[in-house]
Amino acid sequence: MYLATTGAAAATTQLTRGRVAGPVLALGTVSLVTDISSEMVTAVLPLYFVLQLGLSPLQFGFLDGLYNGVTALVRLLGGHVADRGGRHKLVAGFGYALSALSRLGLLLAGGGTAGIGAAIAADRVGKGVRTAPRDALISLSSPPDTLGRAFGVHRAMDTTGALLGPLVAFALLWATADAYDAVFVVSFCVGLLGVLLLVAFVPGRADPGAAAAPEPRVPLRDRITEPLRDAAFRRIMLAAALLGAATIGDSFVYLLLQKQLDFAVRWFPLLPLGTAAVYLLLAVPAGRLGDRVGRRVPFLLGHVALLAAYVLLLIAGDGTALMAGVLLLVGVFYAATDGVLMALAGPVLPAARRASGMALLQTGQALSRLLAAAGFGAAWTLWGSRAALVAAAVVLAAALAGAAALLPRTERRS
Repeated sequence: MYLATTGAAAATTQLTRGRVAGPVLALGTVSLVTDISSEMVTAVLPLYFVLQLGLSPLQFGFLDGLYNGVTALVRLLGGHVADRGGRHKLVAGFGYALSALSRLGLLLAGGGTAGIGAAIAADRVGKGVRTAPRDALISLSSPPDTLGRAFGVHRAMDTTGALLGPLVAFALLWATADAYDAVFVVSFCVGLLGVLLLVAFVPGRADPGAAAAPEPRVPLRDRITEPLRDAAFRRIMLAAALLGAATIGDSFVYLLLQKQLDFAVRWFPLLPLGTAAVYLLLAVPAGRLGDRVGRRVPFLLGHVALLAAYVLLLIAGDGTALMAGVLLLVGVFYAATDGVLMALAGPVLPAARRASGMALLQTGQALSRLLAAAGFGAAWTLWGSRAALVAAAVVLAAALAGAAALLPRTERRS
């Protein structure tokens, strides 16, 4: 069964042929500004916790797990609420505002672990709530045959903010003699600007007719899991979860690089910037490739690039070449998979369940990656880093074969 395009997408097909729709650019700008705010804090939190507050590794590990794990718990609820009545902008705006306010929470916490944990949880709840409604707005605002390019442009703008955030934070710390409060205040102001841009420039509904018909009373669990009734969506979600369970995460890749090359720890925070720069350059080309040849192709090739990064770490060549090659391949992985997966799933989902379906997909992938990270960490502890990496490469190769068989070969585009 092929899904009809939404009213907004059909109305803008001719206007957006060859370029990206206005709402996508507006959402990209919001994400760019918000990521500057978010990454300013993310970049300095380890230094703030360990050096400024003197937290133990156990306390920091707990807060770091909270920072990354809470998102999955609220994604499903955010997607469900956004779909009821087509409130995508309202729910996304709430998430952006909550994340901005969490910066003030860090100021008010006064160094207390409980207060800091609550502020971090609020930030992650905000991120979890807004992600699926935002991606649904992108999908509903774009013609199906240009979704890859639309998500590529958005992710490129988002990554620009991720690149600028740490640079702004370290510049502020240098200018203010390590005044972390200044970073939190500036981060709040920038985050608030992102909320104002969303209110002013993002349309309230990408599809005005999405909420026209009253919905029957259905249990919440059935509403959240409704997208799984579609066979094509189930195959996409299973493939994403399978590959996610074989993805050890870029943090472990960076740790392996540092262990293998033994460079000074002070350079470690710059490694994600190298990956992000590659992501920024390739996000749009990867999306356009998916629009032309099918989105399963770059999605699978992105995981092939990640497998190549694992193999390169095992080969252990020249230091500079090894670092450049691994960062390049990890950047290719993110550019070819992040937005492309949403573009692949978007046309499969009905407009009235777009945010719920995307939240379900993102949550399944996030949970599988958490399991992969825990498994790799245990394998590293028990067997050593090299044996764990060999196992990860074998598992990823097997997952690639399984995902290639699962992903639909014919995509819904109209």
